[in-house]
Amino acid sequence: MIAVVDYNMGNLRSVQNAFSKLGCEVRIVKDPDLISNYDKLILPGVGAFGDAMEHLKSCGMDEAIKEFANSGKPLLGICLGMQLLLESSDEFGEHKGLALIPGIVRKFDKALFSTPLKIPHMGWNELFIKRDNPLFKDLPQEFYLYFVHSYHAKCDEEFTLATTHYGYEFASMINRDNIYGLQPHPEKSHENGLKILKNFTKM
Repeated sequence: MIAVVDYNMGNLRSVQNAFSKLGCEVRIVKDPDLISNYDKLILPGVGAFGDAMEHLKSCGMDEAIKEFANSGKPLLGICLGMQLLLESSDEFGEHKGLALIPGIVRKFDKALFSTPLKIPHMGWNELFIKRDNPLFKDLPQEFYLYFVHSYHAKCDEEFTLATTHYGYEFASMINRDNIYGLQPHPEKSHENGLKILKNFTKM
């Protein structure tokens, strides 16, 4: 069974519907005491990093997610949910994250862009695989997913599964042991996104 964390900051129904298309049952879970009952966990997220961490802490979900991660069972963070897996973010001030994967979250720096680009980064963009992983089964070495974000992850290479170029290269998929993060939205990315979710269900 797969649980989707409900902390009032995620596009839960879209994620649930994507798994339904794969014939997989997922449960939206609001009680942190129930998280450990599930085999896999999805941490979605839409909004600001600091607000999201406050929501997680206020309901005790932050510690439940950490305990789940430490159990060795697969955990996937999507969009803001991926960013929350990192150590900190400077979105509207400095905020600590769950620190499950080493790295930080920073806003796109237009000063480093080779050509003028709009922020947020929105639309389809290409991912370049840096390390082999079961999440990439049946996907080409380079493929497109759908993005909507103004902040991005900065991680060492050893935690970077894939990168994307928008003004400059950034980490768009990250991983440490059983913990995975995906900056784009697989639930909005049609066939390629569904393949990633399907591969996650088989872990």
